[in-house]
Amino acid sequence: MPPKSDESYLHRVSRVLGAFRAEDDAVGAAELARRTGLPRSTVHRITLGLIEEGLLERCGTEVRLGLRLFEIGQRVPRQRVLRDAALPYMADLREATRQTVHLAVLEGREVVYVEILGTPGGPALPSRVGGRLPAHATGVGKAILAFSPPEVTRAVLDGELARVSERSLVAPGLLARELARIRRDGVAYDNEESGRGIVCAASPVHGRDGEVLGALSVSGWVNRVRLARVAPAVHTAALALSRTLGYRGPAQTLRQPGIQAPSSTV
Repeated sequence: MPPKSDESYLHRVSRVLGAFRAEDDAVGAAELARRTGLPRSTVHRITLGLIEEGLLERCGTEVRLGLRLFEIGQRVPRQRVLRDAALPYMADLREATRQTVHLAVLEGREVVYVEILGTPGGPALPSRVGGRLPAHATGVGKAILAFSPPEVTRAVLDGELARVSERSLVAPGLLARELARIRRDGVAYDNEESGRGIVCAASPVHGRDGEVLGALSVSGWVNRVRLARVAPAVHTAALALSRTLGYRGPAQTLRQPGIQAPSSTV
């Protein structure tokens, strides 16, 4: 990549890389220019440099994220430690429920999926490893937000709550009440809030000092998953993983007062 001392150049590079979405296979220069708001000539110059560095790869006339990005991502210590510790519990959870299991962390107002263990015949979920979704519209996101510091939760409640599906929680008051319920009951639910026909149960994962590190979830088709049945398994797995990571706080008693989708109207 050509040497550049201007910090704004790095910002433009970041915008180009950040324009790729979880569902993308490859993207053309014109689409990247549209997503970033940068001139097409600028996008073309940046992509050439990123290809040279292995951060992007050519795919016909389009480009896709390169393997080197994955390699760099694997060096992130906290996420790698969390993923490595979680894998045995995720495998057991998948075996017990026969459904897709997620591990996600919070970054800003979104969740990033660190690992996903799928099942044959499972639903085509909107999540992908390394992909992002709005935290308020996912079970893992709500599980993390419910146990996050107040300023983190407030930043989400005060911002735009995008409607990912027709059942997404987009009213701050309703979301705040749902987060309070999650803190009380120890489990979060996604009732088709991230995608039609898809439901999940999620519980937070805590670290040594009690801080929330991420969340585990079990997801599947609404007509195949009994949330009341999978919730205890998710809750137990998340607590066991938390213990492995050094958490010594009290084990929260799982409460299941009746599972229903909260209204998404304002």
